[in-house]
Amino acid sequence: MGREARVYAEVGSEAGEVRALLESAELILRGEIKRRFPKAAIEQLRVEDDMLRFRAIGEAVALHLGAKVAQSWVAAIAKPLPSLRKKLGLGTDARALLIGEVADEALAEAMHEALVTDGAAAQMMIAVIDGPCDLVEAQRIHASFPTLPLWAVYPKGRGVAFGDTAIRTALREAGFRDTKSCAVSKDLTATRYNR
Repeated sequence: MGREARVYAEVGSEAGEVRALLESAELILRGEIKRRFPKAAIEQLRVEDDMLRFRAIGEAVALHLGAKVAQSWVAAIAKPLPSLRKKLGLGTDARALLIGEVADEALAEAMHEALVTDGAAAQMMIAVIDGPCDLVEAQRIHASFPTLPLWAVYPKGRGVAFGDTAIRTALREAGFRDTKSCAVSKDLTATRYNR
């Protein structure tokens, strides 16, 4: 989403200049007032007197954005987030070949009834990668179906022994390019690679 504005803000009894960042899942205020409001917690969303107004986490909030910008932010905040299933491109016509084991509930739910056991019937591959051996196995299986996009699903965050940098480096060296990424859950992220 990535909307950003420097504005005067009123949050509860505080007021001051902030940098407001509207991300896909939250509205972040930085500057004289610091807050994070999850989109799911925002209520009574409206444009009033050239301000974006809402309540969240027990506080009344007013961002002096101007009527036109405030209206566009209202539409962006009100728009529901796409499901993980949709982000991955899975659906009634799009099936995936799974490589590895799924322990993550969000990923399992997104793939429910969208998996096939034959790569010839798949529109993509989803590989759960916990270490170098998993990546080698994913590349070996993908070699039989080289035109399919490969979703690499792996741990995120600090302290991850084998994550984004190692996977991206290895796949780029093998002729892949990353084309899309998305969060899977609080513990996992996913990046789509194509040859």
